[in-house]
Amino acid sequence: MAEILTTITEVRIEEIVVKDRLRPVSEAGVAAIIASVGELGVMKDSIHIRKVKHRKGELVLMAGAHRLAAAKQIGWETVKVTCWTCNDDFARLMEIDDNLAGAELTALDTAVFLAARKRLYEKMHPEMAVGGFRGNQHTGNLVPDIMSFTTSTAEKFGLTERHVRRLVSAGDNLGPDEVRRLRAAPKPVALKDIMEIGKVGNPAERYHVVDRLADGTAKNASAARKLWKAEQGLAPAPASPVDTAFSKLKDAWDRAPKEACLRFLEERGDAIDTLLNDLGRTGDRDG
Repeated sequence: MAEILTTITEVRIEEIVVKDRLRPVSEAGVAAIIASVGELGVMKDSIHIRKVKHRKGELVLMAGAHRLAAAKQIGWETVKVTCWTCNDDFARLMEIDDNLAGAELTALDTAVFLAARKRLYEKMHPEMAVGGFRGNQHTGNLVPDIMSFTTSTAEKFGLTERHVRRLVSAGDNLGPDEVRRLRAAPKPVALKDIMEIGKVGNPAERYHVVDRLADGTAKNASAARKLWKAEQGLAPAPASPVDTAFSKLKDAWDRAPKEACLRFLEERGDAIDTLLNDLGRTGDRDG
């Protein structure tokens, strides 16, 4: 399936083609590598590329996108690489394992990479594709090649392997456009959000959850699911932020002793007068 063609001491950076990556390069990751090079004077890990014969020997990046980006920012014209000849599946596995083993991935990226690895393994081992990822009572029927990543991911995030399987399920169901929109969400998608998405079996509901997270109208996946149920008539509409705040204020006032209420009025009297004046002006306009 693959063999090392040769270890090339140096390749011109401009000759390396970067395309079809599972995740974009992060500025923080590149900055960390640049700092390491500054301290060590060298880039400790090589960049892996493949020589694609049917594309006139094109040199395509397999693993090391952050290292390559760091080399470009430093201003290097050439970089040390290990060159392979292999098929597309092996190249994708190299990218996945390089990220799973060495990168600080977000919860979203972890789900995407683990799901991609599961799909590739089942493609390469079709006898494992049916039921092979579900498990027995001890291991969850995880195929051995994936189980180590599942175990390490569980330890990394403090989860059970059952929860990791839900994480993989979410990554398996999310399409490229959904992943792109979640990456661009105003608030980073948390591990809890990915786990919640992994529970959603209805594609229409999943699209809704992704949309609400992507446009920021829901603070988390659980809130987005509640909005979905309300829109479908399956649950009452969730309280608005104003209604929630009012309820908390009213409850606090009702439970407070008289002395506390008087003290509150003394300290907040000016603000209350301003609000009452605003309320009066609104009443005048309505009349």
